[in-house]
Amino acid sequence: MSNASLYTRRSPAYSAKFFAYAPETFKAFGEFNKQSLAEGALTVKVKELIAVGVAHITGCPYCIEAHVNKSKEQAAVLEELVEAIAVASAISAHSVFYHSVNTLAAFTGGAEGEDLYPASNLEKIEEIEKISEAQYTSFAAFVHHALQPGILTAKEKLLVALASAHVTGSAYSIDIFARRAKESGITLGEAAEAIAVATALKAGAALAHRVNTLQAFE
Repeated sequence: MSNASLYTRRSPAYSAKFFAYAPETFKAFGEFNKQSLAEGALTVKVKELIAVGVAHITGCPYCIEAHVNKSKEQAAVLEELVEAIAVASAISAHSVFYHSVNTLAAFTGGAEGEDLYPASNLEKIEEIEKISEAQYTSFAAFVHHALQPGILTAKEKLLVALASAHVTGSAYSIDIFARRAKESGITLGEAAEAIAVATALKAGAALAHRVNTLQAFE
């Protein structure tokens, strides 16, 4: 392997080399990405803040750079970006922690044929709390503080949270933060746009890394 960086800084000329191999697909994604991040029920700025948060879950450095720059174009300040990142981090942790109910079910020999995401599982988190109260308390405090209004409003943070939950794919976190979003006054249209941003970022992270495949081939 050469000493060249595995994360080549993307340039339009370099990433465009892949376009010819699947032009219609890349064109379709580009249009979807454009529409997902366009002004709608949510402002472009809020969508870019969601994008920055989600990009830190996907771990895509290309996406982080692109959407940080786009956020700056929307007059976002660094403190807003850090708050969005903190929310995304908290929801990523939330999704991991709530899957502990699956560990509990597996460890105790859960009933055969049960649904994978029974609503009753949400109540079992209390059993996890009893097993390790200190761990649960510190985790719950982290999530609570990350979602408190700061420079970003509580509503903006919940939009980042809902989008992040869809990227982690945890039905528990989706249920919890969708309900909290509704209670906060977020409309279904706003939720749908936040989810579309999350979808674009999750797909975009895979697509952005095409430059690494091209680099490996070359």
